[in-house]
Amino acid sequence: MRLFGIIGYPLGHSFSEKYFTGKFLTEKLPDCLYRKFEISSIDLLPSLIEREKDLVGFNVTIPYKIQVIRYLDDTDKEADEIGAVNTVKVIWRNDRPFLKGFNTDAPAFRHSLLDNLDTLPESAIVLGTGGASKSVSNVLIDLGIRVVQVSRTTGRNIYSYKTVPAEEVRNAGLIVNTTPVGMSPETNAAPPLDYSNLREGQLLFDLIYNPPATRFMQIGEEHGCLTVNGSEMFHKQAELAWEIWNKT
Repeated sequence: MRLFGIIGYPLGHSFSEKYFTGKFLTEKLPDCLYRKFEISSIDLLPSLIEREKDLVGFNVTIPYKIQVIRYLDDTDKEADEIGAVNTVKVIWRNDRPFLKGFNTDAPAFRHSLLDNLDTLPESAIVLGTGGASKSVSNVLIDLGIRVVQVSRTTGRNIYSYKTVPAEEVRNAGLIVNTTPVGMSPETNAAPPLDYSNLREGQLLFDLIYNPPATRFMQIGEEHGCLTVNGSEMFHKQAELAWEIWNKT
């Protein structure tokens, strides 16, 4: 049996198990199994891997995309540059696991973003500072887009929701929500941005895919903004992870 899975906490929102289970059925892969591994602390990862000897790869989601790195034996160049990992390949050597981390969030976001933009904006606001935010910001900077970082508290080159200038919100052609705010089951929540500064024609991109239309997106549509959820990005990163796991 080839075992795959996802680690995170909580995992009620995740469609990964459903996606890969369906993939295994469609592609007639009876020797493959995908499971959710909901761990309350990243410190539980080593014992999980030692327990699951059939594990050959796993996805990483909130809140462990940065924390997982200290448990890896190696990371590929892109994951190392970004500082976040969402895909891990497990290579068993003499009954000992060798873990290598990858980032499929960044190429998946890039693919979905370019599919939904006719022209690149000069600036973009990125909500959140976690692992997904690192992937998104890396892509935007690579595309030549100025990134305005916003989070709950201020920091170096980071605005809080209360201190971000109104003109930055108005001028941004793109606003990306990389936080879990609005994710199922808390579907009535939205990042506490001053949405009165939105304008028609901006693109609001929410990495959340469950629910398919978040409150963040709904508010954007009320202001004449275009909206995209994280569904396409999710599917793309999943397929990229599958390629990594199956490379010899």
